[in-house]
Amino acid sequence: MEENQTYFDYTAGGMPPAGKAPKEERGSGRGLFLVGMIVGIGVSLFLVAIAFLGFGVQAVMEHQDGVVLDEDSAVDRTLVSKLQMLENYIDRLYFLDEVSDEELRTGIYRGFLDALGDPYSIYYSAEELNSFMEQTKGTYYGIGAYMTQDTETGLPMVTGVMAGAPAEAVGLRPNDLIYEVDGVSIYGMSLDEAISLIKGPEGTNVVLTIVRENAQDFLEFTLTRAKVETPTVTLTMLDDDMAYIEITEFDSVSVDQFAEALAVAKGSDMRGLIIDLRGNPGGSLDAVVAMCQMILPKGMVVYTEDKYGHREEYTCDGSRELQVPLVVLVDRNSASAAEIMAGAIKDYSLGTLVGTTTFGKGIVQQIVPFRDGSAIKITTSAYYTPNGNNIHGIGIEPDVECPFDGEAYYGSEDHPDNQLEKAKEVLLGLMGK
Repeated sequence: MEENQTYFDYTAGGMPPAGKAPKEERGSGRGLFLVGMIVGIGVSLFLVAIAFLGFGVQAVMEHQDGVVLDEDSAVDRTLVSKLQMLENYIDRLYFLDEVSDEELRTGIYRGFLDALGDPYSIYYSAEELNSFMEQTKGTYYGIGAYMTQDTETGLPMVTGVMAGAPAEAVGLRPNDLIYEVDGVSIYGMSLDEAISLIKGPEGTNVVLTIVRENAQDFLEFTLTRAKVETPTVTLTMLDDDMAYIEITEFDSVSVDQFAEALAVAKGSDMRGLIIDLRGNPGGSLDAVVAMCQMILPKGMVVYTEDKYGHREEYTCDGSRELQVPLVVLVDRNSASAAEIMAGAIKDYSLGTLVGTTTFGKGIVQQIVPFRDGSAIKITTSAYYTPNGNNIHGIGIEPDVECPFDGEAYYGSEDHPDNQLEKAKEVLLGLMGK
């Protein structure tokens, strides 16, 4: 090490080379020898003290926030040194808008997660985490659209719009791809980063540039952000004693909403049930398990396995198994937690799946918070249906294939839903009508 070399040179430089002392000093007695020895010991102790001080400072630097710099880690002294070098060049040379230290740190954290190549593993600043948690509780300020990340383009894709929300008012549709937000391209951003740009204070405007299938050019919509109450579960009683329950997301609020919808449907003499999971991007694992426990027979709901092979099982006691015929609507935007429910229903032959093959997200993420209020969402395991199927990248095929007729739906004010009509037809057959 360079510092040790400096200390060594300093101690050697304080004395004349051996054999070169003046003749009159040679053999001058033990007094000079003792003095030299005392001085030498003193200097040595001084240098040892400096060395320990240096190691102590280094230890303090390396133990900040309980982290030790490990030479076998990606975060080693070389990385720290290079980051400081990059920061110096930014300070000295960067011409455009000034970037704060906090923005640089956030960029480093995001880059660390981006290196995983996993669109579901991301870094949240404290502000972003608060916004995310607000949305999962069922209330936020935005446009009222459900979104997922399109696997082909990486752009946010609308999977559904909420009734009465700004997205519905301007005519956003499922499968619309969001290309720009307020003129800023969001290509390459994570879904959460894009959503953070779309959300904002109530009453403010946001301009979305949309890519729509079969449209010859980009479409541009100006939306006024509003307070969005997310009714994640809605019930409609249909003819022939059929109940229709739409689940748009699996959030913490969804569990009670689903329980209430089932209770009302049973109280209305439900003889058959349609559960609509189309456009449902997923949500909380705990929420979907709790909701599955309200309808499934006794047994496995889903199980997960992490990188070490540790298995965690989620089961159902079967005490509330659904006693009426069931049809489940699915499409290519039914993902994650929606596929957990659809997969369990299919494995137990509890109901008939109608629609198109689902998205195919068979992995689970966990939120890991930090003391400064930030957090990471990181993929921690894969999940498997009761029969042991991992559907990641594959999806779940419906029992009855029925592609959505978008031209008929959007080409008429009545919005005829051919998939829902097919579900009714199948359910009536299961009910013996």
